[in-house]
Amino acid sequence: MQRHQQPIGIFDSGIGGLTVANAVSKLLPSEQLIYFGDTAHMPYGDKSKELVSSYATRITEFLLHEKKCKAVIIACNTASAAGYETLRDKFKGIVPVINVIDPMIEAVITDEQVKHVGIIATKTTIGSGVYQEKLTRRKPELKFSALATPLLAGMIEEGFYNNNISHAVLEKYFTDKTLQGIDSLVLACTHYPLIKNEIDAYYGGKVKIFDSAEVVALKLKSILEKENLLATERKGADSFLVSDYTQSFEIATQIFYGQEVHLSLTNIWQ
Repeated sequence: MQRHQQPIGIFDSGIGGLTVANAVSKLLPSEQLIYFGDTAHMPYGDKSKELVSSYATRITEFLLHEKKCKAVIIACNTASAAGYETLRDKFKGIVPVINVIDPMIEAVITDEQVKHVGIIATKTTIGSGVYQEKLTRRKPELKFSALATPLLAGMIEEGFYNNNISHAVLEKYFTDKTLQGIDSLVLACTHYPLIKNEIDAYYGGKVKIFDSAEVVALKLKSILEKENLLATERKGADSFLVSDYTQSFEIATQIFYGQEVHLSLTNIWQ
């Protein structure tokens, strides 16, 4: 198969990264996707950086060597923070590796209208300081406020959004003094695009929302164009693989991908 017709690999610790896969699928409908959710090891957030990096390396090797992917997206904030530099260096000159953090930082710092950006994410991502450090280094004059919003991911996975429960949880977080005065908001978790419209409605459209799924999909398109790797026609069906299977994962995929998908159990750890 010609290189530009090879699939794109996307992986996450679970199924939240399907929001990224969905955004890529909409933006680049000719591309074949292979998604890998490492559900056997989820969540990554409570594991060491070294262990998460080793998981990310093994998954990337699987996507490249066994699935012949032409590019890989780390659709997980924790794995991006822990493993991106290792993957970038290991596969430099072989395939593009894209994380979910750097494209978001780029989108924020190049927007001249953004003066005070809020960042919401899991405790692990906020605690790592990765967004705060990169924003400070790249644009010191930019004001930012970071808030851990640990209830959101579980709430979304259980399907509790666009209802009274999610309204109450969002109200609790967005009235926190940390986020007062922001003009923009980074959704720094791949679960959060599912409540983007709800957040936008809360702010009455007055706060610009940076959606990680859309930003990463646009970054991928830019890289594929630059390297002449855009597919000219769709060559195969998308694949959705998980390292551990339960029916609840299959049901939840519909929430994250926006349509029914079939999960295939694929144990790469043996």
